[in-house]
Amino acid sequence: MTTVYAKVGSPLGELLLAGEERPGGEVALASLSLPGQKGAAVVRDGWRQAPGAFAPVAEQLAAYFEGRLTRFDVVYADGVGTEFQRRVWGALDAIPYGETVSYGQIAAQVGSSGAGVRAVGTAIGRNPLLVVRPCHRVIGADGALRGYAGGLDCKERLLGLEGALAVRR
Repeated sequence: MTTVYAKVGSPLGELLLAGEERPGGEVALASLSLPGQKGAAVVRDGWRQAPGAFAPVAEQLAAYFEGRLTRFDVVYADGVGTEFQRRVWGALDAIPYGETVSYGQIAAQVGSSGAGVRAVGTAIGRNPLLVVRPCHRVIGADGALRGYAGGLDCKERLLGLEGALAVRR
């Protein structure tokens, strides 16, 4: 499969979208990175720029940032992450727009409560699809903003957009 990419403007800055081009021209999103993101994807040799391939995702992102979209309909690339990470990421996908949950709630949901909260936090931190897979909706048990690969300012902006602003401590 060929890796394709596009850069898309947003209120958070220029987003980098990367994905796998499948037979028939469909693109499965593998990564959505924010400017300055910890562990962000970088364009590599052999990747092909294909803005048109990401037009449906770009349209959904624009609608989200304009407050007209509350749930993304995106095909994700297969085989990304460990089985545990995929379970955690599946729990993220289920968090409704405008709501927040704690790391402990996610850990309980995936059967990893107690000391497993740290493992859940690590899995969330490795989410390659910021914004569309809403890891920004996970906050501390005390209601405070906690880590976000895109930075706490971006997390705060996303939660504010959704009307679910948490407290920064």
